[in-house]
Amino acid sequence: MNKYNCIIIEDEPLALERTESFTAKIPFLNLCGTFDNALSGLAYLKSNKVDILFLDINMDELSGIELLESSKIASQVIITTAYQEYALKGYELNITDYLLKPFTFNRFLQAVNKAQENLDKKSLDRGNDFIFIKTENRLEKINIADIIYIEGMRDYCRIHTEQKRIMTLQKLKELEQILPDTLICRVHKSYMVALHKIESIERNRIKISDQMIPISETYKKLFFQKIHREF
Repeated sequence: MNKYNCIIIEDEPLALERTESFTAKIPFLNLCGTFDNALSGLAYLKSNKVDILFLDINMDELSGIELLESSKIASQVIITTAYQEYALKGYELNITDYLLKPFTFNRFLQAVNKAQENLDKKSLDRGNDFIFIKTENRLEKINIADIIYIEGMRDYCRIHTEQKRIMTLQKLKELEQILPDTLICRVHKSYMVALHKIESIERNRIKISDQMIPISETYKKLFFQKIHREF
């Protein structure tokens, strides 16, 4: 079993102690550090590999939501908070799970298992130049280099490649978890694009394969950060 590094960013001592005790019960978690403010945690994230981040929302100076909005976090993020009203915003920022305090160990374990599944998938796919997509009654192989963009519909996704279009019942979030984010980037709740297939960007729209793809405010900052790093 893979062992995954995790950290906790939490400014409530009792909540921190509880989360620490829960992580100690899970054999595949390696707790690397705890931080009582987001700025210290962010500094650690920038120089260390962290697989799972347990993140409180309401903190001084920089909140958990502001941390996620301002920085590209590669870790699986599990929100731990007493405030339910941030749930939708959290999922827009692609968190793994949202735990409402006081949460039980069983609920904590469910969130960690979800993060573990995502990490295991990425580990299996790392180094591969293809993925298999569920379509109709078969699994279809798609070369990642052939993907131009992916369009999310209500109940399915349409994957546009250089050769054809493929329909799948897999959701955008599922595809986002298995595709390398250095190549395929989420830019809107309904779109992912291949960075190297982008022809131009103008007024929050991406021209790619004669299509104009919108860039939403939710993904705008991280998208442009990625563009500047990659090119």
